Amino acid sequence: MAIITKSSREIAAMRQAGRIVALVLETLRTRVRQGMKTRELDVIASREIARLGGKPSFKGYRGFPASICVSVNDEIVHGIPGDRVLREGDIVSLDVGAIFAGFQGDAAITVGVGKISPQASDLIKTTEGALKAGIAAAHPEGRLGDVSAAIQRYAESRGYSVVREYTGHGIGRDMHEEPTIFNFGEPGTGPVLKKGMTLAIEPMLNIGGWLTRVAADNWTVLTADGSLSAHFEHTIAITDNGAEVLTAA
Repeated sequence: MAIITKSSREIAAMRQAGRIVALVLETLRTRVRQGMKTRELDVIASREIARLGGKPSFKGYRGFPASICVSVNDEIVHGIPGDRVLREGDIVSLDVGAIFAGFQGDAAITVGVGKISPQASDLIKTTEGALKAGIAAAHPEGRLGDVSAAIQRYAESRGYSVVREYTGHGIGRDMHEEPTIFNFGEPGTGPVLKKGMTLAIEPMLNIGGWLTRVAADNWTVLTADGSLSAHFEHTIAITDNGAEVLTAA
């Protein structure tokens, strides 16, 4: 499948979708608290997406039953919000997608509940740093492998493993478009990055090994060894000057 480049008009719509995602994530960041059920976060996000003029990308996507993904501690991605109660010291990955004028925005953050351990705090900080490293490597006429390699190098140099079985992706009218964006790889390899490409870059880092397992709900992805995991994501557009983050607050 060919990689789809976007016109300035299409990127403008994605910028609006991205703004909705960013604002919702900032709201969720301030609302996460000890004692709440994860489904409460889904209710907040659903309301805010609608208030801002968007539609949730995830609700009904391949049968997913909620508007956002909420993944706790050893849950990496695709956690279904429900009756789980958040506890002091938990870390929570929040993945939000929104559609505006037919175009998608997709981003994720990981936050702590109350006081978290230094190890968990460093995992979160490093995962966000890996995302920034990947975005910094996204230049026109560079290679996609440069992005993947930058993420891997940043994470592994700090002692963390990168999830290999789940990836970033192209994004536009569809949530998942070409290309697949691995969080590991070799610089100078893969497709050439061109102006107008729109990508969702999303490193997932584990304290332990990179192997995963899927829960009985057939959605939630967990670390195989039960170690903590964190997830950060931005939607970007390749421009003449590098990467523009479309999901910035």
